[in-house]
Parts: sequence; structure tokens; C-alpha cells
Amino acid sequence: MKKTVIITDSHSSISQSLAQKMGIRVLPMPFYIDDKNYLEGIDLSREDFFRKQASGAKITTSQPSPQDVMNIWDEALLEYEEILYLPITSGLSGSYETAVTLAQSEKYAGRVFVVDHGRISTPLHCMILDALDLISRGIPASEICDKMEHARQNMLIYIAVRTLEYLKKGGRITTAAAAVGSVLNIKPVLKLGSGKLDAFRKARGMIRARKLMIETMQNDIQKYFREAYDKGELYILAATSASEKETASWVKQIEDAFPGHKVMVDYLSLGVSCHTGPDALGIGCSLKLT
Repeated sequence: MKKTVIITDSHSSISQSLAQKMGIRVLPMPFYIDDKNYLEGIDLSREDFFRKQASGAKITTSQPSPQDVMNIWDEALLEYEEILYLPITSGLSGSYETAVTLAQSEKYAGRVFVVDHGRISTPLHCMILDALDLISRGIPASEICDKMEHARQNMLIYIAVRTLEYLKKGGRITTAAAAVGSVLNIKPVLKLGSGKLDAFRKARGMIRARKLMIETMQNDIQKYFREAYDKGELYILAATSASEKETASWVKQIEDAFPGHKVMVDYLSLGVSCHTGPDALGIGCSLKLT
């Protein structure tokens, strides 16, 4: 029997096909479009999702059922001794608390380690790559879990959205604020830190929002991660729900701002895109997990 497997959910931005290549498993997150249930990466393409979103369809997110979580655990435990389970950060969903409760049962105790890592999208993807390296070096799941949770503060991500409409639908801002923002071409920049997504700053137009995010990230690196950056131990990351053309332009802008550092980029999950809408762009950094 193999030792340790990583299981995450689709908020990691890792597709089913990529997960297979990486040797991990991804639980698809459920969501509803006009009251019909879909599983991310299983029932609906990104193109169809954004087409339905643009048409005004009612879209809501949901947690995977406890039975779905246990099913993927049970299947993995036929092949592996232990599981590192990385659901979406506890600050954005109740999935973590549900998983912790399940993992305390006699069936899973000491075999399933649920990690409160504080990440979504590319920073989570990046942490999983580091964890795979630790597994290959024979480090047990319990120790890797501790390393991940101690590393919660060792990352930052900023996300700018092109429209306030979907934040309004999700109850993140008021209807009045959304109306004023649309008239003034205000683009909110959100910050993910300590596992929660919060409002950070506002910019007039997407060009200024992109510039603001890069300048803020440069300042944050100087303040918090300078030594790791100079040693090549800090990942520079990007996330997007925009077109390929705009995404490529955004990645190039980041690369120009951080010369010599490769930028890892992922699409935002559909669950996150329910709130950000299309054309969202993000930048992040994450300290290498050792």
C-alpha cells in the first residue's frame, strides 16, 4: 500500500486531467445554475459557465455533501495509508469544518489530516506542489499538515474585478455601492490574507487596478518576503477569469515587474468566479514550503 495521497477540491484550480498527472485527487465543487446542480470540471465547460452568467442566470455555490467527501476518502484509503485533505480555506466556506468533523470519526482518525491552509486558486496549487515534494522525501502527512498550517501567513493574493455586479448578487456589496461604482468605472481590488477575502482598495479603471496590484505586491515583498525573494524561494503567482489574450497581457506585465521570476498562472475556480464574474485578474506570492 502506498503511503500518502493529497486530495483537494476544485477551488485549487487543478483540473481533473492535471490531477491525474500529478498523482492527486480533486473533489469537484457543486454549484447551482437556475436551480440545476453542476459539478465543476465535470458537467460544464468554463465557456458555458460564463455564457450562462452573462445571460443573467441565477448562480449559487454549495459545499460538497459529507457523503461525497467520504466517498473520495474511502476510495483513496483502499490504495493509500493516509490522506492530506486540502479543501477550500475555512475563511471562505464551511467545507473545512465539515471535513474536520468527519475526520474525527474512528474510521478516519489518524489516517485523514484536514489542512486549514488559508489558500485558494494558484497559491493552493503551489502549496500542493510543495507538499508532493515533501511526500517524495518520506515526510509523514501529520508533519506536512503542521507545516502547511504554520505557513498560512506566508502568502498574499490580490484580485481585481471588472464589474461589481456579481459581488452585488453574492451580497458582498450593496446595490447602491454597485450602482455608484459602475457609473464611476470603479474597480475594487480584493485581498486574500489569513484565509479571508476582504475589500482592499478601489481604482478608476482596470488599467489602474492592475498597476495598483503590482505596486502593492512589490511593496509587500519588500516588507515581508525580501530575503526569500532574493533567494528564489518566493513564488510569483497569477489567477484569472479573463480571456486568453488579457491573461497573457497580465502575466507579461507581472513578469516585467518581477524580472527573472517565472509566473505560475491558473484560472480561478468557477465557485470563485460566481462572485468575481468574468475578466477578474489576480496576483499573488507564496513562500516555498520546506
